[in-house]
Order: sequence, then C-alpha cells, then structure tokens
Amino acid sequence: MNGSFLQTLRLGLKSLLLQKMRSALAALGIFIGTTTVIWLVAMGEGVSHDAQQQIMQLGATNIIVRSVEPQSSADGTVERVKTYGLTRADYSRILSNVPTIKQAVPIRELKREFLVDGRTVDVKLVGCTTEYLELNRLGIARGRWINEHDGRENVIVLADQTARRLFPFENPIGEKVMVESDVYTVIGQTKPRAAAAAIGGSLEARDYAFDAYIPLETFRHRVGDQIMIRAGEGFNFTGEIVELTQITLSVNSLEEVDETAAIIEALLKKYHTREDYAVVVPKELLRQAERTRAMFNVLLVVIAGISLLVGGIGIMNIMLATVTERTREIGIRRALGAKRSDIIQQFLTETLVLTGSGGLLGVVFGLMCGPIFRTLRSVVSTLDPEMLPPIVYNLEPRIALWSVLLSVFISLGVGLVFGVYPARRAAYMNPIEALRHE
Repeated sequence: MNGSFLQTLRLGLKSLLLQKMRSALAALGIFIGTTTVIWLVAMGEGVSHDAQQQIMQLGATNIIVRSVEPQSSADGTVERVKTYGLTRADYSRILSNVPTIKQAVPIRELKREFLVDGRTVDVKLVGCTTEYLELNRLGIARGRWINEHDGRENVIVLADQTARRLFPFENPIGEKVMVESDVYTVIGQTKPRAAAAAIGGSLEARDYAFDAYIPLETFRHRVGDQIMIRAGEGFNFTGEIVELTQITLSVNSLEEVDETAAIIEALLKKYHTREDYAVVVPKELLRQAERTRAMFNVLLVVIAGISLLVGGIGIMNIMLATVTERTREIGIRRALGAKRSDIIQQFLTETLVLTGSGGLLGVVFGLMCGPIFRTLRSVVSTLDPEMLPPIVYNLEPRIALWSVLLSVFISLGVGLVFGVYPARRAAYMNPIEALRHE
C-alpha cells in the first residue's frame, strides 16, 4: 500500500514538473490566499491588541459612580433648590463596606468663569484629591500638583489650554487667578491630555483641556455644596445641593469589577430614595473591543477565503486541461489494468501536492509577517515619514495560531474539493476512446 502510494506520488510529481510554469502559477494562487489569511488576521490582532491596551490604560478596572440630576422630586413637585447625588456619607460607606476597592477618588466639579487681566475663560473647576493626577494619567508640565499639605489653601493647577488662554505669553506659576469672588495662586500646569471616549452612552466624553484643579477641601470651603443660579430677571434663583459629583473606584483585577459594581449599586440603592446616581463600568469598552475584533476577524477570513476559492478554481481549470492533455496516457493505464480508483488517486495526489506546497510556502511567508512589515515600514518612513498614518508606526502584527491552522486546512480542503471533478472525469473516460485520442 505504501509502495503504491509512493509510486503514485512520484508519478504525480514527475507530471507536475513537466509543466513547471503551469504548476507554479497554480500553486501561486493558494500561496497568496494562505499568506493573505495569516497576514490579515495578524494585522487585525495587532490593532485589536493595541486598542485593548489603550482601554486598559483608560481604566478597565475602574468603577465610576456619578451624581445624576433627577427630573423631578420624589412627590412630583418642582424644587427650587434640588438636593441630589452622591454624598460624603456614601463615600465613607463604600470604603467601609466594599473590601475589594483598591483606591477611591472623589471629585466635585462645576463650570466657572476665570478672569485674568481682562481675559475670561469658561473653565471646569474640579475639586479633587492627590490621587486624581495618577488616576487620569495627567502629567505636570510646570510647577507641581496639589498635595495633602495644601488643605484648604487657595491654590490651583491649570490644564494646558486653560493656562494658554489665561497666560498666553507668561509662565503662569505663581500668578493669581480670579474665580468668581475668590483669588487663587497657580502652583502648576498639566501637560496636554487627549479626551477620554464616551462609555456606552452612560458616561459622556471627557475633555481635559479646559479644566482647573483645586483641593477638594478648598472647593467645599470656598464654593460649598449649594450652588444658586439666577433664573430670568429679578431676584428669582434656582439652585442645587450636591456634595460629590463623582467617585472613581479601582479594583485589583477585571474579575472583581462586575461583583464590586453590583455591591456598590445595592449599597447606594439602600440609602437613596430615587435614582440620582449612575454606576458605570468602563469594562464594557473591552467587551465592545472583543466583539469588534471577532467581527473584524470574520470579515478578514472571508476576504482571504475568497482569494483561496479563486486559487482553487484556477487549480481545477489547470487539472482539467491536464486531463485533456493526458487522455492517451489515461487510456494506456486503464488498458494495462489500472482501476478507476488508481486514476482518481493519481490526479488527487497531484492536486494536493499543488495546494499543499502552495499552502506550506504561504504559511512560511505568513509567519514572516512581522519582520517583513517592519522592514517595509522602515523603508517607507525613511523615504517619507509623513506617508504613513501614526497608527502604522505603533502597529505590531501578532500571529494567531488558529489562522495558520485554518489557512492550511482551507488550502488542503480546496485541493480536495476542486481536484475531485477533474480526477473523476479522468477515471471515467472510456479506455478505447482515450486510446484513439491524439
């Protein structure tokens, strides 16, 4: 049996080598298809990995609890001064009752008009703690960040664009800023920070460009919990009483996020008679990235599969031409006693050799995706650094084992599927008619 198979294999190889160019072109289609599967999936995996790393850096292990203004009071009456949202008591209860919390950062924020030498800028004033800097991955460009020793001092750190608008020509450190009726001394300026994306419709996008940061205790002492706003003309005012705008909580691992969020939600529900808060889990960004990655991979495999299909059609076409050219040979073999199964085996072997060699070469070339991509990127960037978008310079292809196995399986499957018809056509020829063929 082994000897018969080896003889068939040798005969198949000899037949293919008689038409080297035709055989090479037939294998080329499978080679391109196999390489395409591996390369496209590797690129997709690289992009997906970068996206997930960025999401992790944005805080996938964070739980964000925000104050939400209710539409009306509990009994349906319109309140002139609304009291709602998170309280300092909520903050203490969460810390005391949820052991999985690694870090908790409370903030209070409010829109305010800043004034310096006649220049006014609308700024989001943020009362925060020392940990806010690291939590939001802010960097200090000048001066320093607020610390625990600042207490209730009137010190302020300006965001990059806030500082540029208020102090376009001078160093802001040590300068004074008027915020409503209070004067603050600038102690620092942050580096530019990209805006944070919105999360699942529950949390709006956050732009850090026009912020200003003061100690939370200073905010409570200088601004207070109650904010009054003039409503129309005269002495009509509306207001709100909010102690904390947001509490950002961090846990040690992704596995603890959902359970911790559920505990926090249950705890808040116990002490709040209405839903004046929202618990947001950025982890859903990771889920969305995983779904996008899966759909992207399916699309890439379909595209690459089409190229393999085209290659398979090319192989079938070539094998049909081969059958026509070797009609007399087939007739002689049948006359000498070869069975139909022997003819089928011979032509299927030739087809599998073509697809197998193309597939294996495609795998080898596909595994070289990383070095080839980096070399091409280096050459292009040397010629013109602005030719490629920034994402390409950070992209690193990541070979997925499943894509290698899938491409080999598809290439061999294509060989079998598209080789069966030519093989059967050869096997079921009339031997007498085949011998008469010129």
